[in-house]
Amino acid sequence: MPETEQGKPQKIHKTEAEWRELLTPEQFHIMREKGTERAFTGALLNNHETGVYQCGACNAPLFTSDKKFDSGSGWPSFWLPISADAIAAHEDNTHGMRRIEVTCANCGAHLGHVFPDGPKPTGMRYCINSASLAFEKQ
Repeated sequence: MPETEQGKPQKIHKTEAEWRELLTPEQFHIMREKGTERAFTGALLNNHETGVYQCGACNAPLFTSDKKFDSGSGWPSFWLPISADAIAAHEDNTHGMRRIEVTCANCGAHLGHVFPDGPKPTGMRYCINSASLAFEKQ
């Protein structure tokens, strides 16, 4: 991933056509159109390997396996991102609900939502679509 002079990842900007070429139709729907995969269907839901969960669009590191937990929600859930600047949070008032959407801070891909009902020590549940993630086993 290209870096700036300060060593931080360079923000990625692509056209809709470029994202369509790069992503599968399911990934494009979820990451660029803010869709959601069906609960309990994601490839990474039951992944118990040690490693890093990356953005499925730009490979930016987002979460580590030691912060993943089984929330019973049907989507991979984490209680803490890899760093404070790995994700961005946005108010989401769609579907008659008030939620906080989380996106990749590097490329803007929709990842899922964060809820204040997770385990200690943060009490947060980052509920993330498997299709928005790539996994690098360590």
